[in-house]
Amino acid sequence: MSTQIPVSHMAFVRARAGRSAELGVRLSALIEPSRSAPGCLSFALQHSQCDPDLWLVSGFWINQQAMTAYFSSPAMEIFAELVQELVVNSLDFHTFRDVSAVQALGHAQAPVHKLVG
Repeated sequence: MSTQIPVSHMAFVRARAGRSAELGVRLSALIEPSRSAPGCLSFALQHSQCDPDLWLVSGFWINQQAMTAYFSSPAMEIFAELVQELVVNSLDFHTFRDVSAVQALGHAQAPVHKLVG
């Protein structure tokens, strides 16, 4: 029997100047279809309280296969459209997986690499 390991994604999406309202409307179209996607545990769109151009799209999935399948779905095409149509200034996308306390402690002892820029 395989163990299901929950995974998540977070996308920080910054609108171009004057396009934040449009970005919010377009991203909100993802909410209901994403929530009903197979394996979706939670899906949310949030708007920054201190930066009017910053949006957060997050999803939690039952396992990597469900999240990967979602990434291959037509719903994800909206990100390419937003970039091509110059609605988005930047898109910072990350995926995560749950770890145990032992794994987290092991990661804390790993060397830290910093990029200076």
